Amino acid sequence: MRKKTKFIHGGISRDPYTGAVSTPIYQVSTYKQDGVGNFKYEYSRTGNPTRESLEKLIADIENGSRGFAFGSGMAAITAVMHLFSAGDHIIATDDVYGGTFRVMTKVLNRFHLDVTFVDTSDLQAIKNAIKPNTKAIYIETPTNPLLKITDIKAVSQVVKEKELKLIVDNTFSTPYWQNPLDLGANIVLHSATKYLGGHSDVVAGLVVVNNDQLGEDLHFIQNSTGGVLGPQDSWLLIRGIKTLGVRMEEIEKNTLEVVQFLQHHPKVEKIYFPGLSDHFGHDIHRSQADGFGGMISFTVENQEKALSVLNKVKYFTLAESLGAVESLISIPSLMTHASIPRDRRLELGIEDGLIRISVGIEDIEDLLEDLENALKDE
Repeated sequence: MRKKTKFIHGGISRDPYTGAVSTPIYQVSTYKQDGVGNFKYEYSRTGNPTRESLEKLIADIENGSRGFAFGSGMAAITAVMHLFSAGDHIIATDDVYGGTFRVMTKVLNRFHLDVTFVDTSDLQAIKNAIKPNTKAIYIETPTNPLLKITDIKAVSQVVKEKELKLIVDNTFSTPYWQNPLDLGANIVLHSATKYLGGHSDVVAGLVVVNNDQLGEDLHFIQNSTGGVLGPQDSWLLIRGIKTLGVRMEEIEKNTLEVVQFLQHHPKVEKIYFPGLSDHFGHDIHRSQADGFGGMISFTVENQEKALSVLNKVKYFTLAESLGAVESLISIPSLMTHASIPRDRRLELGIEDGLIRISVGIEDIEDLLEDLENALKDE
């Protein structure tokens, strides 16, 4: 199946019990057994038909061995980190999402999981950071919010040589544009709250692994720690994924026009977008992804101007999150990355005047007029 077809017909696309073309919401906690130990489903923390349909679907569209659904993106990340033990060392992308940075530096460190943050777009920096106890490399590509690009295939070669695991956060690109497992990753994860759900109505996390043993290991963690996604939200995600392809194409079409507008605006100082030929890593992204996505970050002169823009927009909704049908706008230094100390943010390039937008599917003329009005001086 091609991608758009797979989004609709992948996984368990019809209910095997009733023939329903939309997987029903199995709002159930426990199941009748046909004798002790004779059952298909035992308890919904361990397995639920609606969640199973979603998990098989995400495994199919990421070309993986097994999929897992969690109650949030952070729950998914935390579960993956439980694959490792006290004393293990992880190398992570330096400008990861603020929530990822927070859990790694404020929670997982309590269990003596050591994390080193490096610029993973620099292959030599990764190699230099490897220690005898290094177990995995965790990357975002493109990153949040500077859209830095890491060469997945090149990093996967390092991982194979050193017998490590490669974990890729694929939230920004989605399975429509990029499939990290095909490029050598072992684990791919998503904040499914974003593009996969696509309608700002569900919070969820998804993980796909590339082999059966990792699948068994992660299922044990999922069942043991219990951060599973409920059937209602699983159903919403299945529904959202069906339209992922058409949404991503429309979003990218709008995004390219917004970028062109920003390039010619005198109030915009710098633009971060992988589709620009001068964006660092542009060629690498083109080689490993089929599209550039719907995320743009750009800088204005200072935080005061950035806050003015955020206060004046009408169609760009001031909100955390991204990847929805409606366009969203935020200031990372005060919102998504506020948990990162200011000196560290500035070191990474996350300036006080940085604005991040997630382009939606509104009429492009309205979005451009909205930005034009917001960027005007008082």
